[in-house]
Amino acid sequence: MSDRHGHQDLLNPPTLLPEDPGATMLASGDEPVEVAAAFPAGSEAWASLAEAALAAGQPIQAYAYARTGYHRGLDALRKAGWRGTGPVPWSHVPNQGVLRAIAALGTAAEAIGETAEVERTAALLDDCDPTARGILGR
Repeated sequence: MSDRHGHQDLLNPPTLLPEDPGATMLASGDEPVEVAAAFPAGSEAWASLAEAALAAGQPIQAYAYARTGYHRGLDALRKAGWRGTGPVPWSHVPNQGVLRAIAALGTAAEAIGETAEVERTAALLDDCDPTARGILGR
């Protein structure tokens, strides 16, 4: 990512995940539970399951789905060279699954009163891409 002056941070380049194979299945209408079973390492299906559980008023299920997507996403980010901090741009579509899972984890944590998790997920989203929280409503 570039700073406000357009300078690229060469010491901390953006992390760009590869395409999540489950994203194609989801886009063609496959059920997220089937996609998660077929591609459990991807975050996209877990984020979809978490968001659906939140919409259904099921914060505990949402928390579990989001936590899985979060951990799978962190694994993928590390594999792609991320070192626990630095830009993970929302504009790169394959990054959106993990960012959605992080946001859903924060929302579910808020619903069950886990304040520390709410703060951690908000800070992580801000570190990854400050625009993501606004896009995701977190």
